[in-house]
Amino acid sequence: MNITNDKYLPGHVAILISNLIFGFNLPVSKMLLSLNHVTSFSLNFLRMVGGAALFWLVSLFVKGEKIARKDFLLLFLASFFGIQLNQISFLKGLSMTAPLDASIITTVGPILTMIIAAFYLKEPITWKKVIGVLIGASGAIILILSTNREGNASHLAGNLLCLLSSASYAFYLVVFRGLIGRYKPVTIMKWMFLFAAICTMPLTWPDVRTLPWREFSGGAMAQITYIVVGSTFLAYLLIPIGQRVLRPTVVSMYSYTQPLVAAIAAIAIGIDHFTWEKGLSGILVFLGVYVVTLSKSRAQVEQHGA
Repeated sequence: MNITNDKYLPGHVAILISNLIFGFNLPVSKMLLSLNHVTSFSLNFLRMVGGAALFWLVSLFVKGEKIARKDFLLLFLASFFGIQLNQISFLKGLSMTAPLDASIITTVGPILTMIIAAFYLKEPITWKKVIGVLIGASGAIILILSTNREGNASHLAGNLLCLLSSASYAFYLVVFRGLIGRYKPVTIMKWMFLFAAICTMPLTWPDVRTLPWREFSGGAMAQITYIVVGSTFLAYLLIPIGQRVLRPTVVSMYSYTQPLVAAIAAIAIGIDHFTWEKGLSGILVFLGVYVVTLSKSRAQVEQHGA
């Protein structure tokens, strides 16, 4: 796949920008969650409801599309795996662990995507894929075990929730690719976020009711604005643009940029620090992703052989 090809270039640019936004979102969300009155549930409510409102507002200025009746169930399931389970587990996990740990865990996403694609899309499992999966998985395991060895059970649970978030999103990228390609990005996201907002309200509303809005500083409001407008509305608007033209494994590959952005931002503002375990696990995960993405796709194997 030639990145400079006019057909694929917009997709690559869209996915790259969305992952850069997500990367900076890690420390921003962590800072907001460090406030005693902001919980992962209340922040999830703001993202889902705010995202739904913005997508429906923008849809008023975009030519409408009729959704096939059979696709509404698929949109709900896509919303569950791609947004609801993905975000609630991520935010809850992030509230219990360090931003750098969470960012490293998210880089397992491309590996999980390759595994799911092998079963669902019948993508071939080559030696490069197997080696890449083992290398990347070892990086995640080192990170999880190191936090547990330090006696920090909260970090362990947080890392596992971040891993669940990555698995949920990998499943979404592979299974719902066909659905995403049938409609415009705004059409897809306005329905997915509407379903997400409706489903999240019963669970998150009690936390939202206790938010002391008058006590929020200008910095906190700026962080909320970035999370809702940037890492929710804009980032999720860009993702379908890439999904329409790129394979799921290529889309997920760009998540390796997130730890770089998150690490630079988190260390710059003094809310995280490096350890040798984090460095080693990050190297192993990046190496695993690189090896996996070097493997051949199903079409390449059928055309040129293994």
